[in-house]
This record gives sequence, structure tokens and C-alpha cells, in this order.
Amino acid sequence: MSRLLFFAIIVVLVFWLIKRVTRKKIDLNIESSTIEGENMVCCDYCGLHLPRSESITKENKFFCNEEHCRLHSK
Repeated sequence: MSRLLFFAIIVVLVFWLIKRVTRKKIDLNIESSTIEGENMVCCDYCGLHLPRSESITKENKFFCNEEHCRLHSK
């Protein structure tokens, strides 16, 4: 009976260690795959917020498309 208890404890410890090691790998993958943020700007014509890389810049003002840029400069 004591052998059975001993082996049961060993099996539980092995499963616990495996779970702990795999959890650390999953956590590291989640941390390393985070996406860097990007600055958001506001269209000076309509007020739409969009990423700076997708905006059109003219005279230090940001626009969401060419039409708004053209309409604002009139």
C-alpha cells in the first residue's frame, strides 16, 4: 500500500512540474508577441482618429484622406 501511495505522489509531482514548465513557455510567448502601439492622430477636417502612418500630413496638420486635405485648404 505504501508503494502505491509513493508512486501516486511521484506521478502527481511529475504532472505538476510539466504543467509549470509549459505554463512558463506560454507566458513567455504571450509577452514576446505583444504588438507595439502607434501614435494616433485626429483628422483636422472631420475629427476621425487614425494611426499616424495612415494619415496625410500637410502644414503640420493631419487628414484621413486626400479629399479632406483639399477641402480644409480651401
